[in-house]
Amino acid sequence: MNRNRLPALYEVLNRRTQAPVDLFSFYIYMRDQQRSVDYLDFWLDVSQHMSLCRHYVRELRRSVLVETPELEKGGSKRSSAVLENMGEMNDPAGPSMNLSSDEKSQDQRLSAFLRSDNAKPELSQHSSYGSGQSGVARSGDAATNGDRPPRPSFMSLRDRRTDSSSPAHTVARADIRASAEKILYTYLLPGSEREIILPQTILNDITASIEEDGRDDPEVFDAAKDYVFQAMERDAFPGFLRSKALGNLVPPSKTLRLIIGVVSMFGGFWGGFACILLDKPKHLRSWLILPFTVGAYCLVSHQYELDPAIALLGFSEYTFMSWSRIREPFVRKLLNKRTIMVFAATLAVAVPLVVLFIFVPGHRL
Repeated sequence: MNRNRLPALYEVLNRRTQAPVDLFSFYIYMRDQQRSVDYLDFWLDVSQHMSLCRHYVRELRRSVLVETPELEKGGSKRSSAVLENMGEMNDPAGPSMNLSSDEKSQDQRLSAFLRSDNAKPELSQHSSYGSGQSGVARSGDAATNGDRPPRPSFMSLRDRRTDSSSPAHTVARADIRASAEKILYTYLLPGSEREIILPQTILNDITASIEEDGRDDPEVFDAAKDYVFQAMERDAFPGFLRSKALGNLVPPSKTLRLIIGVVSMFGGFWGGFACILLDKPKHLRSWLILPFTVGAYCLVSHQYELDPAIALLGFSEYTFMSWSRIREPFVRKLLNKRTIMVFAATLAVAVPLVVLFIFVPGHRL
């Protein structure tokens, strides 16, 4: 997707961007530099919970309307109509404020259906019955239609099944409940393993909805998801764009260049004054080009957070000495322009120093 602007956080989280402003790079940035990856993991797990619910409803609708049509003649006509009115179950990975009115309406119907399904578990039993009879056939249909069980985590390196004992390529009702409880116990309860800071009213509402009301529909987490999204958009995302779209170095690399630059400039000044005071000839003083150029290059790279030579080769650093190719066209264009600025600044620092120490008359003490 070509865009003549920097991406928005919603586009990054929705996997619509490429390196170095993709979701993987944002995850590394939140982990290594922002030190708040728990917030991003919470947002991703809640999005995964929504995908799990959608996949469950897709399977349920398929089993009710296709595999066991005789139930239409019985007492499940109303349930079938509810499932049919769900429409296509898309998986928008974004906050509620970014959803269209149709998507919001669909999410509200999904949550309402899951609440009613939780109160009347016969539909869930029917889904398990249907999946037990023709799991293989439905797996083929899923492959044909592009539907597959969502992955439990963005950082998973291989496809995982749900944590329940349900057959492969199925989502049981208990999986949704387990997913909601896992989010609650991992991120939200005081003293939890990866506790995140949320307003107390939001925490109380979620805890009461899950533990007292027995809810596990995605609407339970909407307020927390929107709060975390706004916090990342306000506090973390501007720094991420500044680091990845305007530069290509991580903090350890910037520190290394600062050290090399200071040492090189010290060596250049030491050698330059030595050449002047010892009245060395100009062809020997010409070697001062090396320390002054290296020092200026490293110091300017540290200041701009950009190594111009590596940027021209089309690479960006995501961890120390680990590089990924720059694939986002607009970012590549920005970095090329900033590369010219860095080279110009390097010459503006190095050339006057070299000229000064080469052509100043020597005076032997």
